Amino acid sequence: MSPTPPTGPRITAVDTYDIRFPTSRELDGSDAMNPDPDYSAAYVVLRTDAADGHEGHGFAFTIGRGNEVQVAAIEALRGHVVGRAVDELCADPSTLNRDLVGDSQLRWLGPEKGVMHMAIGAVVNAVWDLTAKRAGKPLWRLLSEAEPEWLVRQIDFRHLTDALTPEQALDLLRRGRQGAEERTALLLERGYPAYTTSPGWLGYDDAKLTRLAARAVADGFRQIKLKVGADLDDDVRRCRAARAAVGPDVRIALDANQRWDVGEAIRWTKALAGFGPYWIEEPTSPDDVLGHAAIRRAVAPVKVATGEHAHNRIVFKQLLQAGAVDVVQIDAARVGGVPENLAILLLAARSGVPVCPHAGGVGLCELVRHLSMFDYVALSGTTEDRVIEYVDHLHDHFLDPVVIRQGHYAAPTAPGFSAAMRPESIARYSYPGGTYWAAGPERKEGQSA
Repeated sequence: MSPTPPTGPRITAVDTYDIRFPTSRELDGSDAMNPDPDYSAAYVVLRTDAADGHEGHGFAFTIGRGNEVQVAAIEALRGHVVGRAVDELCADPSTLNRDLVGDSQLRWLGPEKGVMHMAIGAVVNAVWDLTAKRAGKPLWRLLSEAEPEWLVRQIDFRHLTDALTPEQALDLLRRGRQGAEERTALLLERGYPAYTTSPGWLGYDDAKLTRLAARAVADGFRQIKLKVGADLDDDVRRCRAARAAVGPDVRIALDANQRWDVGEAIRWTKALAGFGPYWIEEPTSPDDVLGHAAIRRAVAPVKVATGEHAHNRIVFKQLLQAGAVDVVQIDAARVGGVPENLAILLLAARSGVPVCPHAGGVGLCELVRHLSMFDYVALSGTTEDRVIEYVDHLHDHFLDPVVIRQGHYAAPTAPGFSAAMRPESIARYSYPGGTYWAAGPERKEGQSA
């Protein structure tokens, strides 16, 4: 006799959407490597037949062309997801993560890197969104209040145990729980420190940079970031203008977006050192662990920050082992979802290196605040030298958008991972058939995004 199949609600569909926003029109998001991005999301919704009506939402972030490839990668995972029992999946989300990462044929496309791994991250994040909704908690609170033993079971420790064992992770999480209730209250009252990249896009002229930098200080931000790396004379001029606008006590971070070779990164950073940069971000290839280490040794006391394009937890492990970074920058939609980012947070905590997430893209601010807030409440226990990136566009397309108060992220209170987009935004900006894109170039020139 065959076993009786489990009862209860199931995942009934995996719906995908190619969503693109025309940010290139105003050069929002422009940098030395990406001069004209159209911020985009390869978006996924996990539908269920549960009586509560909850769905799981997730996405991978891209910048325009090629988003259809990312969508196709997510669609390739449908067979692993449809039909799964919702109760079992939400009780132990790591089961899906193991199945997706462990698919031997899909692994050949990585392993654990690139388009397929980002697709896995989108689906896994959608599961965690569904899990938090069913628990009635925002994700940061679900993670912070979870038993440390359960969290450790969600993490894949393969290739990490020379730097972090499950036993060491469990010890960090148990110690991190001490004082968590008090930190939760402080977080709800004060929020989490932010910095803003909004003044610093490379395509902005000096007048716009200066105006937005001064506004950022007035709005309570104590750190801004400038994109650099296209032309040194331009960068000197822009850094001078920014420093004059914000004064001597506000931090200015610089971001080269992988533009330089190692020697060039050292020379360029030293040329800008007189403006007091707090960190230089992605000074060279994200895969060049030893190059980052050499740059860090040469440009100190300017800090080196990287991680938004690091493929997986193993690269972060090596960056930390090599002494190559002063600041770890996780990205909520780059690696394999919540469990892998938990591993990276634990690696950073064990190494005593602060985590300042990347969030310069559509929906990334909404997601990554949950991970930093968990880190503060239940792992590192501090916000010292920790800030979350903030950009001031595209939040109105989300049902639970970020709220900034006096340079701090307000703690979200709605259940879930804050990934759900407004249905009208999906209908308008789906590519190529959404109402915005279908209007044609002549009409688009005259209408607002």
